Amino acid sequence: DAIRRYAIATLALHLVWEVIQLPLFTIWSQSAAKQAFAVVHCTAGDLAIAGLALLVALVVTAKPDWPEGDMRRFWLLLLATGLVYTVYSEWLNTQVRGNWAYAPLMPVLPVLGTGLSPLAQWIVVPTIALRTAIGRWPWRGA
Repeated sequence: DAIRRYAIATLALHLVWEVIQLPLFTIWSQSAAKQAFAVVHCTAGDLAIAGLALLVALVVTAKPDWPEGDMRRFWLLLLATGLVYTVYSEWLNTQVRGNWAYAPLMPVLPVLGTGLSPLAQWIVVPTIALRTAIGRWPWRGA
């Protein structure tokens, strides 16, 4: 049941985040149809990343009583997995493949060149989704 709540919250939150951050990407100057496709495409990618991060965190840290007990290690691994993949994906798609580009409004990390909005997304969304799923903030004990 917690996994189902996490998945639903993840879908909703990533969808909202993708819409809100549109002005930070050059797609903002494109047609509404292209923007809609980008939102759907990116939200689907977010769900794949979220599923992978959840699986990694469950395999490495979950105990038989999950989600009861201390969730800090689980939460931190969930965030780390999403953040590492995001840094890689943003670099690959903005610097190597040129699949998307940041608008001048997007703040970026100086060394990595990764947009701060995608990084914040992979801290805020999994944290709130996990809070929704387990009924408490994950940095708190059981």
